[in-house]
Amino acid sequence: MTSETLHQGDCVQLLNEDKLFQVIGIDCKHEKCWVRQWPLSHAGSPVFEVSIQEINRN
Repeated sequence: MTSETLHQGDCVQLLNEDKLFQVIGIDCKHEKCWVRQWPLSHAGSPVFEVSIQEINRN
């Protein structure tokens, strides 16, 4: 996965994870992105930072 093929709103899986996550933001310069678990829970889903190299695109 590269920052050029990743887009805000994409649903992705993290390496070694079976759950889906939604991309909230992307920092191409630092190869990072912010994701939250998808689908959202009623209480909301926390957003966290991961390296773009840690994600697999579905």
